[in-house]
Amino acid sequence: MEKIPIFGYFIIFLNIIICIVHGADPISMICDQTPYPDVCRSLVTTQPQYLAQESVVLEFRNKALRATLAHAQNAHAVISSMATQSLGKLAKLAWADCFELYEDTLYRLNSSMTAATHTNDDVQTRLSAAIANHQTCQIGFADFQLSQYSHALFPNYTTLISDFSKHLKNSLAINKAAAANSNSQQWKGRRLLAGDRVFPAWVPASDRKLLESKAAATAAKANIVVAKDGSGQYKSINEAVSAAVKLSRGAKRFVIYVKKGVYKENVEIKKSMKNIMFIGDGIDATIITGSKNVQDGSTTFRSATFAVSGDGFIARGITFENTAGPQKHQAVALRSGADHSVFYSCSFKGYQDTLYVYSQRQFYRDCDIYGTVDFIFGDAAAVIQNCNIYVRKPMPNQKNTVTAQGRSDPNENTGIVIHNSRVAPSSDLRPVQRSFNTYLGRPWKQYSRTVFIKTALDGFIDPAGWLPWSGDFALKTLYYGEYMNSGAGARTSGRVKWAGYHVIRSVAEAGKFSVGNFLDGNSWLPATGLPYTSSL
Repeated sequence: MEKIPIFGYFIIFLNIIICIVHGADPISMICDQTPYPDVCRSLVTTQPQYLAQESVVLEFRNKALRATLAHAQNAHAVISSMATQSLGKLAKLAWADCFELYEDTLYRLNSSMTAATHTNDDVQTRLSAAIANHQTCQIGFADFQLSQYSHALFPNYTTLISDFSKHLKNSLAINKAAAANSNSQQWKGRRLLAGDRVFPAWVPASDRKLLESKAAATAAKANIVVAKDGSGQYKSINEAVSAAVKLSRGAKRFVIYVKKGVYKENVEIKKSMKNIMFIGDGIDATIITGSKNVQDGSTTFRSATFAVSGDGFIARGITFENTAGPQKHQAVALRSGADHSVFYSCSFKGYQDTLYVYSQRQFYRDCDIYGTVDFIFGDAAAVIQNCNIYVRKPMPNQKNTVTAQGRSDPNENTGIVIHNSRVAPSSDLRPVQRSFNTYLGRPWKQYSRTVFIKTALDGFIDPAGWLPWSGDFALKTLYYGEYMNSGAGARTSGRVKWAGYHVIRSVAEAGKFSVGNFLDGNSWLPATGLPYTSSL
């Protein structure tokens, strides 16, 4: 998660105290910092005099969340009540995405309101996910060039979505201010773990043992075994998932062991299925493959071979693949919108849009990722550590871009961090690498944020490093950073001169993007049992 430095907390808290001393209202000061101050002030009511200032700010945050939830419910009700019989095939696909995404938004906002144990970081993560859902609904129509049609589909659509968007963006800003006003207790409570071979804190010891154990030992402890040869309970993964829906209880880890083989099926782990673990026999041994793509009538969101929304998901030793090929454009191998999801020793193979780090907090360790255009993309808070990133041969006249991060609001705590990894040409690109330009990323959304830290960059990376999306869009508002990278492609003297690009020289600045800080990884990764590096 993006953290405000301790000094920053002190300054914000001091400003609030000064406002109180001089008779100013801290809520008014917070509203002034939101993107829509008038909408914020419409929520202001007289607070009981006996409440401490911190309680006043927290209660106002909760009021803003309730208002945001109410507007989300209105938008969802309109979408739900629409008569879809009159829609064409493509519009129905886009509508189905919107329906599911707004359901997920209601779930995330409700959980922020009902769980007393949620930190400000948890709430910011859920609000950021709601923004990703809102954006993706629009993208589904854009995929089929139906953007103008979408406004005619839903009565009062434009007004409802505009109102919801304003409240959602304000809630992000208000929650961030509430965190600053909390005397930094969350910040003080965190400590980095010593050593590099420790699994993050959110992974219990039992999960660590499973992740580190050999296949035979894993099979003995699995709740379900899937095997193409009939030696397990099920021959298909989807049959196993259907069984797991009935057998798993959410709070306890449920393990599905998938033996080696090629499984041609599209799999979805829904948000109701929490703490599911998939374990395979290794990269290129257990392969889950599909070929859905936008060219053949799927939305980008729905094209994923394997999609997961259930929080606490873990996968080890599996290849996730989309074989649509470069000519089919957007075709996702894996999409994760699962909070605290972990992928260890996995492979992701595709071309354009291979790995959709959709939303929430995600960690990738010792993985291989293959693709061409925007092949690591999305709006999660994702750290990719100790991984091999292989750029494939694209179509003629295409440019390769490793990342396309989708942060659309400056208060979102999202971004893509690539740490201690390697970016290299794959075997098909290497002989012709001089014929194609390859860049570290381009800004999909206005506040796109991507950082490469201590990563080996081969010489095929274009000297400019980064590619514009369209004209000067986002070049001042994005945050792209490079810190202590190595290799022939790591020279920064020829890099872009954008206001949002940074050659990071400060350890403190780079440290904001460590697993411990950016993902709050020490609070959840150790429980997975996976190795990870908490600091730089």
